[in-house]
Amino acid sequence: MTQRSRLALGLAAVAVAFPHPVLANLLQERSQRFHPVESSAGIVAAQEAQAAAVGAQILREGGNAVDAAVATSFALAVTLPQAGNLGGGGFLVLWLPKRGPMATCAAAARGPELPEAIQLGRGEAVALNFREKAPLKAGPDLFLNPDGSVNRRLALRSLLSTGVPGTVAGLTQVQQRYGCLPLATVMQPAIRLAQQGFAVGPELSASLEAAAPILKADPSSAAQFFKAGGAPYRPGERLKQPLLAASLRCIAQQGARCFYRGPLAQALVALMQDQGGLISQEDLERYRAPWMRPLRGELQGHPVLTMPPPSGGGATLLQLLNVLEPLQLQTTGLNSAATIHRMVEAMNLAYRDRNRLLGDPDQVAMPLDRLLSSRYADQQRQRIRLDRHRPAAELEAEPLPLHGGMNTTHLSVVDRDGGMVSTTTTLNTAYGNGISVPGAGFLLNNEMDDFTAKPGAPNAYGLRQGSQNAIAPERRPLSSMTPTLVFHRDGRPLLATGSPGGSRIITTVLQVLLNRLVHGLNLASAVAETRIHSQLWPDQISAEQGLSPDTWRLLEQRGHQLKLRPAMGSANSAEVRYGGDHQGLPVGSWGVADPRRPDAAAVAERP
Repeated sequence: MTQRSRLALGLAAVAVAFPHPVLANLLQERSQRFHPVESSAGIVAAQEAQAAAVGAQILREGGNAVDAAVATSFALAVTLPQAGNLGGGGFLVLWLPKRGPMATCAAAARGPELPEAIQLGRGEAVALNFREKAPLKAGPDLFLNPDGSVNRRLALRSLLSTGVPGTVAGLTQVQQRYGCLPLATVMQPAIRLAQQGFAVGPELSASLEAAAPILKADPSSAAQFFKAGGAPYRPGERLKQPLLAASLRCIAQQGARCFYRGPLAQALVALMQDQGGLISQEDLERYRAPWMRPLRGELQGHPVLTMPPPSGGGATLLQLLNVLEPLQLQTTGLNSAATIHRMVEAMNLAYRDRNRLLGDPDQVAMPLDRLLSSRYADQQRQRIRLDRHRPAAELEAEPLPLHGGMNTTHLSVVDRDGGMVSTTTTLNTAYGNGISVPGAGFLLNNEMDDFTAKPGAPNAYGLRQGSQNAIAPERRPLSSMTPTLVFHRDGRPLLATGSPGGSRIITTVLQVLLNRLVHGLNLASAVAETRIHSQLWPDQISAEQGLSPDTWRLLEQRGHQLKLRPAMGSANSAEVRYGGDHQGLPVGSWGVADPRRPDAAAVAERP
């Protein structure tokens, strides 16, 4: 018997012995190589440790998962300037219980029931879309040169690249409806971090130094992020941001009005008028962050809730789960060549659909019901050749069967009642377009590059998108952000996850879910495991260090081209812990900060 045969038999035996990997994990928690942070109450997992500590502090002060998520997000605007933001946007998915010590301050007490909410278990789930919008004056040729080529400088480094920001509208809106504490209380830690300063970590120091050419091209950004004379901040030195503190204080006092009608709006519009941007006062006043019904799928019998379009991430994730689950990847084995081949072929088919069929639901029609149907999943599965890779050009030549960065940040929160929040925000590329609003202390996004500047032309993340995602007034650009919640089969909350990483967000979340629910890894191991990524174009597998030479060789024999990549994603995740009394009540939580980001942390409400 060969070693490979013995391994296959061993994996099959594990699958038989533990038919439900989630339950098996609880029995084997201490036997795995990696262990999550354990809390007897709630937990916050975020991309930067000081911001995660802010969220945990808010939990200790009586806040719920929403309060902690909002507090952490505003703190990230201070401590993670390359991605945390006031001048960007994002998505959020939440589930809160209707019973429990904190439930009285949740949805039922804060306004009429949302028709978009999903009733699941003993609580309700809803999604919030605070994605940026194209200004009223934007059109499809915004970034085209006279010869029809794409002007990448305009698309990434000019004020024309800035979409109408949604972060402040989204965070204040979700906190007002679902939070337990006053907004001023929730924002006070972020204000203090900006006013008094914080110790710069090695990751931020290196990031600022790398971004120096971009940031120093803008006088406001140079003054904000570098010392007098232009010297960079070294690890351990204190970065104070008094202008940002004043902006946060205004939002804490006035809410979203400060940003969209008040002094911050005036400063933003003045910058646009002075330097040729498109955002007007009318754009800001017309901005809304709509509540949305989460997309619902299933994996191993577990309900999965994720973000609908204009996030293309959630729909693509559910497509992948629908295609892959019947392939029984637990029998081919974690990170084997056979498993990776199946995943990659499914990824390429799903990204083809994402790039050509998805867009802003307010402006374009999408065949979502058909894309997420079991029948369509069966059709896609039949297109996968188990013996060889199907090249991107071959897939692109087929007619569609239907008609119709690492500079994002993700955080996950679980509170003591089992309430869960998963939220992802972004400026698009690192530090957005590098331009700060004078006197306001925050950077602007370059999210307009997430639109299709020209059909077939790659954006900053190499995605070749179609006319469904063309630039149009007040349209929201298609995104890959994939904040996701998973539940036990009986509706009890299980875990919250998501990731930054541009187009790689979707596949990162996919692998965390497969590792946790199919392969039976605990949450820490599921997050730490080696990742791969494929998105149709470029026609190759991006792979982290960790795949065996044998796996590499077997994939190449199937026709794949592999490229070794640095660490991909940052899947900060949180999971609800239950006791053994069979009453279904939370007894605490686990949290995991992705080890790929040295400044990330999972911070417990209490040990």
